[in-house]
Order: sequence, then C-alpha cells, then structure tokens
Amino acid sequence: MMAIGAQAQAQCGTDAYTVKPGDTVFTIAQAKYGDPEKWTLIYYANEAALQASVFQVTPGDVLDIPCEPGSQQADATPLRVETGAELKLLTGSNYEPFTDLAWPGEGMLTEIVNAAMETTPDPVTYSITWENDWSKHLFPGLDSKQFDMGFPWYKPPCDQMPDNERCANFHFSDPLVEVLLMLFVRSDEGFKFDSDDDLLGKSICRPHGFLTFDLDRPGRDWLQNGKVQLVRANNEAECFDKLLAGEVDAVSLNVFLGAQVIKEQGLQGRVVAMERPLSTAGMHVIISKKHWRGTTFLYRFNAGLAKLKESDRYAEIVNKHLGVFWEQIKSN
Repeated sequence: MMAIGAQAQAQCGTDAYTVKPGDTVFTIAQAKYGDPEKWTLIYYANEAALQASVFQVTPGDVLDIPCEPGSQQADATPLRVETGAELKLLTGSNYEPFTDLAWPGEGMLTEIVNAAMETTPDPVTYSITWENDWSKHLFPGLDSKQFDMGFPWYKPPCDQMPDNERCANFHFSDPLVEVLLMLFVRSDEGFKFDSDDDLLGKSICRPHGFLTFDLDRPGRDWLQNGKVQLVRANNEAECFDKLLAGEVDAVSLNVFLGAQVIKEQGLQGRVVAMERPLSTAGMHVIISKKHWRGTTFLYRFNAGLAKLKESDRYAEIVNKHLGVFWEQIKSN
C-alpha cells in the first residue's frame, strides 16, 4: 500500500470525521486503527459517498469512522432449519470473508442473508446447503430447481448483455454488498493507474472462470477492441507467478482475495494493490427464471434486505467481518 503521509486524528466514538489536507483513506485508517490496510472499514462505512472516487477524499468531506469491530455473536436464526424448509438456499465454503463454514457466522454474506431472511415480509422457514464445487451451483443446482436461491454471485450488466448465461437464466436480488476489484502490481515497477488510458496496451491476468464484463463495459471495450490483453491462468497464485516473471503487467482480483493470496504466497512488499480500484461489482442472491415463485421470493428477500440496510445491524455485520479478515491477514 501507499506510504503514510499526513496523519488524520480520527477518534473512535465520534459520529463523523472532517477530512483535512493530506488525508487519504489510508492515512485515516493508519491514524484510527494503526493499519493503513484497514481502509475498507472506512470505505464500507461511507460507500455511497466514496464509490465514485474511493480514495480521493477532499478536505472538508465528512466521513463516518467506525470503531474497530468487536466480537459480537451472529444473530439468532429461528427460521433456519435443517429439514422441511419451505425455501432452500445454496452456497459454498472457502470464500472468505463472504461464505465459509469455518468463518465466524459462516461469513459476512451468510450473516447478511440470514438477517434479511429473518426480516422479510411473510417470513418462511429456510435451509442453507453447502456445496464447495461452485460449478454445480447454477447448473444443475439452481436451474433444475433442486435449490430455490443461491448466493453470492456477481451480476453482469444484463441490460447490455441479455444473452449472457446468468442474465438469460436467472433473476438477481438487490446487491448484498459491493466489492472492489483491484489491480495488483509489482512494487518495483512504478506502475501508474490514474485513469483508464494508463492501461491501454497493458496485460492483465485473471484466472479462468472469472468474469470479465467490467473490462468491456461502455466506455472501455478493452477486450473487444484489443486495447488491453487479458491473460488467463489456472488459479490466482499462477496469476501472481506470471506477474513476478514479467509475463503480465497486473493481476485483477477483488480486494480481499488479492490480499489473501499475497499473504499465502509470502508476497508482502513485492506485490501491492493500486490505490485506484479497477471496478466495483455487486454480489447477489439469484433464483432461476424457471422458478414459479421466483419473483415472489426475490421481492420478499429484497424487502428484508432493504430493512436490514436501514438498520445499524447491516453496518455492524460488515464491519465485524472486515475486522476479522484484516486481523487474519496480519497474523502469522
């Protein structure tokens, strides 16, 4: 991450912090939490205000500064049952901090889904099945209606890509959370990403199976017009191997997955995330368009999710899991 500049004097317990000259989300995180990489706590507490610029905060801007999360327990889920559920949900493990059986509360998005299900209008009993082979989720799991809804899934821009497999076959909920997709580069390269033009002629690695719709969104069309070279790898670690070997200019992953792989591969100090995000992408609950009650179930879920987001509980869940994640990244 970037070197620490001006020190923001943010105090836990205050409702707001007024940005001073020289502040960034990194310097505020350093002053508040003693760790610039915990900037995501500030980002998600101010998502609506920061989404367009993310890291470019302006003196005079007022930001909410959340306290470091405690160890509050997951909410009770009286409607979640093992057998005889009216609604069957499908997810998978090993996707920290979003969904994982070994993670507190089974992951951030599992907790959000649980809380939304408990607050839906006309709530029903539900179950959650864990299938770690994600290739089985959409087809046949959800398409054949073995399961009613699945999570979490990125949503392509369906208005521009109606024939996309996901768009053509599934309905999407409102976003559970927006995730930042970052560029990870070698720390000794002096890589510049101040605008999209800086990436023209560059090569970016993403593993096989990862979506690329953000690279061809309107105004970019990088892949369609050959402006940026997409290099595929078998997995995330192989992308970083290609980066260190000079075979690609950057690796593109979500901020959490990138940080996790950097830790696992011992690449701290050799690979860094650019300060400017490449894209944002929402993670959703989905249901097959063949499901005869699909729109009804989604309406209820979205109503529960909206109610949750209006409460303090949504921010508490997100904040808790971000804190757990970054503490694990820093641990040996």
